[in-house]
Amino acid sequence: MEVKFSRKDDLEREIKELGPWFHNMRIGGIETAPNHFLGDYPAFKWARFKHVLPEDLEGRSVLDIGCNAGFYSLEMKKRNAGTVVAIDTDPHYLRQAEFAADHAGVEIEFRLMSVYDVAKLGQRFDLVVFMGVLYHLRHPMLALDLLYEHVVGDTMLFQCLQRGDVTIPELQHDYDFSEWRIFEQPGYPKLFFVEERFSNDPTNWFIPNKAAIEAMLRSSGFVIQQNPEREVYLVRRGQRSFAADPPPKIA
Repeated sequence: MEVKFSRKDDLEREIKELGPWFHNMRIGGIETAPNHFLGDYPAFKWARFKHVLPEDLEGRSVLDIGCNAGFYSLEMKKRNAGTVVAIDTDPHYLRQAEFAADHAGVEIEFRLMSVYDVAKLGQRFDLVVFMGVLYHLRHPMLALDLLYEHVVGDTMLFQCLQRGDVTIPELQHDYDFSEWRIFEQPGYPKLFFVEERFSNDPTNWFIPNKAAIEAMLRSSGFVIQQNPEREVYLVRRGQRSFAADPPPKIA
């Protein structure tokens, strides 16, 4: 007996073949990761901070770094973004993102690229989306420096996993070499180094506390404008407060 599939059956099969999905997308009414361990991710998180971006991006250029299946790229297109470039180091995620964009009928430029290679893009973007990437990097400060130097033209939407104390301490500009006790304060800026795995993920390398991530952003030249959700920041490109050595040029 011949079994006939509906268009929905075909779509469900294609979505399954492209799995596993980390972003729970809705494609043709079908959820790609309905049993995600975080819930309806990243939609539930986006709902908490989406108000910090204009409802109409008025054709602004957007760079989505670590785009995964393209949830944020698609949301920027919904807000009338102009050119959207989305990069990721995982071809599996890029295949998912291209599939989702095709079904949404939007034009997004996808590239297999590392954050360390952003200078090769050769342009600055009005908005850079840098969500959930920093703690996966072995060289987080280099990445922030490269973003500042090469691609952030105005604004960056940023998120990073945090652990540890949420206190923002009042710190002096400098301390004597003999100082020890300040480092024992729970809120002192800290990066927790993961030698093996965290959450069964070998790419979780550095997990900052709140004070550390804010200090890292400032040190890289970014000005924090809003912190609408614990891990999320809207920042703008400002002036560096010290004469930092420029990041190395990538050939």
